[in-house]
Amino acid sequence: MKYTEEHEWLRVEGDEVVVGITEHAAEQLGDIVFIELPEVGTEVSKDDEVVVIESVKAASDILAPIDGEITEVNEPLVEDPGKVNEDPLNDAWFFKIKPSDPSQMDDYMSEAEYKDLIS
Repeated sequence: MKYTEEHEWLRVEGDEVVVGITEHAAEQLGDIVFIELPEVGTEVSKDDEVVVIESVKAASDILAPIDGEITEVNEPLVEDPGKVNEDPLNDAWFFKIKPSDPSQMDDYMSEAEYKDLIS
């Protein structure tokens, strides 16, 4: 897995990248009450606003970590956004993206580097 400074995690699965937020981000946000996901088939560029999250503490945006096409979204999160607080690193991923430039993944941190960032 790779990590962004914006507290997103990225996991490569075949020719797609799965994107979610870290436990640290979920804890900082508090109880998540609303999630708006992108449409499947949407072409995004790195740093485009892709997901909107609202919690009891704040509203936040998830930015596209890489250029590509959204291939799948985690629809159950719309009905039960609290899943992000329960299992942010597994079941509560937000979307899958097919990268147009996989080398963009090289820009992100390893788990050890991310742990240094949040400590």
